[in-house]
Amino acid sequence: MAGRASRREAERLLVSGRVRINGEVVAELGTRVVPGRDRVEVDDLPVELAGEVRWIALHKPAGVLTTRSDPHGGRTVYDVLPADAAGLRYVGRLDRDTEGLLLLSNEGDVIHRLLHPSHEVEREYRAWVVGVPAPGALEQLRTGVELEDGTARARRVWLLKQEGGGTLLGVVLTEGRKREVRRMLAALGHPVRRLTRVRFGSVELGGLEPGAFRPLTEEERESLRTLAGVR
Repeated sequence: MAGRASRREAERLLVSGRVRINGEVVAELGTRVVPGRDRVEVDDLPVELAGEVRWIALHKPAGVLTTRSDPHGGRTVYDVLPADAAGLRYVGRLDRDTEGLLLLSNEGDVIHRLLHPSHEVEREYRAWVVGVPAPGALEQLRTGVELEDGTARARRVWLLKQEGGGTLLGVVLTEGRKREVRRMLAALGHPVRRLTRVRFGSVELGGLEPGAFRPLTEEERESLRTLAGVR
């Protein structure tokens, strides 16, 4: 809830000895703390609960990494955002070359539930691909494409436009596997030229320009909580 790490990342921080509680290194999973009484530090920096709940929508530009920091010096989403967004967590990832809608928040329980596969939250993309997929290829995207980490399926897929030897597709998934759209289409012989996420759940990218961001409306926030099953 402090926006410092996901639950899984928090476990890794603990077992690696990077967490101190009241000055003592603690590595036991499930250790309890009382906010406001116990002092929690990660890498000698204090971790505090965020005050106001924040949600923002960012149009992530292509070439920007969805990560906290890059040891190789690459530009990250936190370089695009203002300093006061440093405590926000991204809701799922977009790979370096993919652009479009990325949500960030400090409402950790809602983030965790939105990303859990059981909630089947929709992610909608626009994918420019090489060539013109036959109707059978589009149907295979719906019924399932075998990838190295299991079968992947699109909830919906449709052809939007053909131009210059390529095709623009609309694709909706309910998973957030690494480079899933790109791998599915490459497996069918239609590699992606450009990929943009235009919707996550009930929130749409709209006319947000690359690198620009905006706060979510209260209606959008409540809709995401409903999708996550949080009241």
